[in-house]
Amino acid sequence: MIMPRGDQLLLPANPFFIALTLLLAFAVNLLPLGRMPAMPDLLAVALVFWNVHQPRRVGVGVAFLFGLMMDVHQGALLGQHALAYTMLSYVAITIHRRLLWFGVVEQALQIVPVFYAAKGVMLAVRMLAGDMFPGWWILLAPALEALLWPLVTLALLAPQRRAPDPDQNRPL
Repeated sequence: MIMPRGDQLLLPANPFFIALTLLLAFAVNLLPLGRMPAMPDLLAVALVFWNVHQPRRVGVGVAFLFGLMMDVHQGALLGQHALAYTMLSYVAITIHRRLLWFGVVEQALQIVPVFYAAKGVMLAVRMLAGDMFPGWWILLAPALEALLWPLVTLALLAPQRRAPDPDQNRPL
C-alpha cells in the first residue's frame, strides 16, 4: 500500500497497550456520572479507533464481549450494546482502508454517521423493548464522540510514533 504524503511510518502497536486502552475506556464508561443521554461513549470511540488501526487484533468478537459487559453493568436489555458495538465494529473494519487515507478531521466527519447509526440501534432496541424515549439530548452524544476522535487519535498513536532506535542525536 502506498502511504499518503506526509504520513509517518508507525511502529507496530503493542497488544498490551491496546488491551489497556480498551479496559481504561471501559472503566471510564463504568464511572457513575449519572444517566445523561448526551454522555459520549468512550468505549465505542476506542473500539472504532482500534478497529480502524488494528483490525486484525481488535475485531467484532471483542466488540461483542465489551457490549455484553456494558449491558450487564447498566442493567440494559441484554444485547443492546453488544448489537450496537458489533455493528460499529463491522462498519469500522469495512471502511478502515479508505478512512486511513484522510486526515484526522476528515476521518471524524466520516465516522459521525457510524456513531449515529450505533446510537440509533441502541435506541431502537430500547424502544422496541418498551422503554421510554430518553429525549433529544441523545443526538448530542455521537457528535461529541466525533469531536473526541482527533484527541483519541493523537493520544493512542503517540506510543507508535517513537523512533525505532533512539540514540544521542535523536532523543525522540
